[in-house]
Amino acid sequence: MATPRQLRIPEAPRSIQKGSTLKALLDREAVECLAGNLALVHPKFDAAAFRREAMDGLKPLAILARGHHIAKALREHLPPVFEDAVAVLLRSLTPPLARTDDIGLAVFFYLPHVSFVANYGLEEKDNGGRDPFEVSMRAQYELTRRFSAEFSIRAFLIRWPERTLARLMAWTRDADPSVRRLCSEGTRPRLPWAMRIPAFVKDPRPTLPILEALKDDPDLYVRRSVANHLGDIAKDHAALAFEICERWAAGASEERKWLIRHAVRLPAKQGVKAALRIRRLAKS
Repeated sequence: MATPRQLRIPEAPRSIQKGSTLKALLDREAVECLAGNLALVHPKFDAAAFRREAMDGLKPLAILARGHHIAKALREHLPPVFEDAVAVLLRSLTPPLARTDDIGLAVFFYLPHVSFVANYGLEEKDNGGRDPFEVSMRAQYELTRRFSAEFSIRAFLIRWPERTLARLMAWTRDADPSVRRLCSEGTRPRLPWAMRIPAFVKDPRPTLPILEALKDDPDLYVRRSVANHLGDIAKDHAALAFEICERWAAGASEERKWLIRHAVRLPAKQGVKAALRIRRLAKS
């Protein structure tokens, strides 16, 4: 008897291999896998037509552009109302990650999913005239447990900063470290690869309550993000970042001391006296 097909993601190495690039993670195998997963949960899905459209023009694109390209193909073949399309996408997800210290490159399979939310989850016209915010937040909550919604959440921080920050602040208390990390990583003013958030580059103070809530998080995955976020702030507002680090150094645990040292490592390498002083304060 034939074994029933199951939802899956393609196998991928833990790191980029010599002679390869990240864009190889979203190639024909990923498109085939995505088509198969969606056909399993949504019998009306035209997998063959989706595969043709997703592969057309994919070859020259870098990985982020591939995510957007495949998301556009999804838009053409999923239900037209955003909420209905998201319901199909969520049914097609594999189980959440069980660990944060064993994340390889296979999870980039879900880049088109977060691109779909970022591209089509902001406008009422794409959601049958209804506010798409809750649907988009629910989708990103689930996606960040399998990949990361750090790229997509930024569009919502730009469109609805207060609303989105309030939701992320609530998520700092979530049981899943991948969700907690999103709260810090997604709000970084200068997140690598992603669009900058001009308002936070100009004034990062709205994100500080999130960093305060996560500075002693039990998971290094989250604390490293807080440190990197502070490093972003230091590029534009060094005095503010250094003041936070000095304040956090008082009575700090070894874990928090590591976070502080990591946050100021770049200005310290550049010989900035305040950063060197902070590293001494946070010495183990």
